Amino acid sequence: MTPVPVSVNLWVQTSGNPQEEGEGALEFNFFWILIIFFFVYPSMKQWYREKSRVNAIRGLEKKRGSRVITLIHRQESIGFFGMFSRNYINIEDSEEVLRAIRLTSVDTPIDLIVHTPGGLLLAAEQIAAALNKHPAKVTVFVPHYAMSGGTLVALAADEIVMDEHAVLGPVDPQIGQYPAVSIIKTVEQKPVAELDDETLILADVSRKAIVQTSRFVKDLLVDNVSEEEAERLATILTEGRWTHDYPISSVEAKRIGMFVNTEMPDDICDIMCLYPQSGQRRPSVQYVPLPYHGSPKNGKKTPVN
Repeated sequence: MTPVPVSVNLWVQTSGNPQEEGEGALEFNFFWILIIFFFVYPSMKQWYREKSRVNAIRGLEKKRGSRVITLIHRQESIGFFGMFSRNYINIEDSEEVLRAIRLTSVDTPIDLIVHTPGGLLLAAEQIAAALNKHPAKVTVFVPHYAMSGGTLVALAADEIVMDEHAVLGPVDPQIGQYPAVSIIKTVEQKPVAELDDETLILADVSRKAIVQTSRFVKDLLVDNVSEEEAERLATILTEGRWTHDYPISSVEAKRIGMFVNTEMPDDICDIMCLYPQSGQRRPSVQYVPLPYHGSPKNGKKTPVN
């Protein structure tokens, strides 16, 4: 038997209908398009965003002659299926911030951009203590909000720069899901015989937490104000006079004696734009991203078209 017929038969068997081959190629191409869309494109997009952030941070560092650190928590989708990144202060954050501070010379100022709802008290205290011990000037920028542990970090700075509409928050300790002050108040309003052991234990922990937090805040503030003023401000922020999510505006922060100003650089806002909200849902806020400047006429506001 010669090999010629065999080769012909194989050629005939492997060759298909031209239309079927075209459909197969189309399916093959569509498969790779899906792979690129779900895997390659998100990775490239994240890489470009990270590069833009680094460039923006380096530009601000050169302009201010400082080390710029960001502590920004927002639900940002990353990777496949749009998984969310962490959105609170945790131990990993404190490790990274402390590492950045160690890499900063003692004569180099630090600019920290904070945008956070708060988080783990231990991590916030570690960051605050490290910033407070840095010999050069430390400035904390709050473009939108820095609540709870974020405020604690801000108190470690030599200067707090807030956007005109930004807010801080009280730093009264929370025990589980309840404010420590409220637990103590509840215990004081009821006879001990009517309280269970767990409630009494929580009250004891609450008293310790308030004392510890107040002392820590005072120690952060004594470098910028007198001891009496530091104690007064520490009491205001930890005594539970407000709810834990109470927004302290820049006006009220100044009124109670916090060292803040509202001269927020545009560069900070530009960096915040590189930390967008998640794209996994319909945007709830939309606008044309251009600055509008109206010219007042006769003391009245002029609408901008």
